[in-house]
Amino acid sequence: MRKSIAQIILLVALIFLCVAGGLIVKHILDLPFRSANDQLHAMNAPITLDFLIPGGTYVDEKMTIGEVIRVQTGNKVSTYEQMVDSLSRFIPLSYIVIADLVMFLFWSFMFMTFIRVFTFAGYGRALRTSLFLGGVVYYFMPDFTPGSLDDAAFVVFPLLIIVSRAVSRHRRRNSMWRTGEPLQF
Repeated sequence: MRKSIAQIILLVALIFLCVAGGLIVKHILDLPFRSANDQLHAMNAPITLDFLIPGGTYVDEKMTIGEVIRVQTGNKVSTYEQMVDSLSRFIPLSYIVIADLVMFLFWSFMFMTFIRVFTFAGYGRALRTSLFLGGVVYYFMPDFTPGSLDDAAFVVFPLLIIVSRAVSRHRRRNSMWRTGEPLQF
C-alpha cells in the first residue's frame, strides 16, 4: 500500500512539474520581444535574444518572443537542403534511392555490430533492433532525398517487422494445437 501511495505522489509531482514548465514556457513566449531583448542588453547579459531575429525582418514593439520564433522557423531552408535539391535535379532518381538505402544499411550495420558485440542478443533480435535504430538515425540525419517520405518509410518498415514478429510469436504460443486440448465442433 505504501509503495502505491509513493508512486501516486511521484506521478502527481511529475504532472505538476510538466504543467508548471509548460505554463512558464507559455508565459516566456508571450513576453514582448523588443522590451525583453532591450532589458537583456541593459543588464549586459551573456545571452541575448538577437540570434532569434530573422534576417530581413522588422521586429516591431508588439511582436512577442513566440511570434519571432515562428517567423524564424517558418520559412527556413538550410543550405544543405538547397544544395541537395539543386544536385538532385542532375542525378537520376534510382541512384538517389540506392544512396539512401546504402546510408540506411550503413547505420543499421553499425548498430548490428554494436548489439552483437556488447549484448547476448541473437541474430534475429539484433537485426530487427538494428534496422529500427538505423531507421531512427536515418530519419534525423540529412539524406539525399528531400522530404520526409523516405525517412518515415525507413522507420515504419522495421516497426512492421517487429510487430509482425511479435504477433506471429503470440499466435504460436497461444495456438490451440500447442495447448493439447481436443477440438470442439
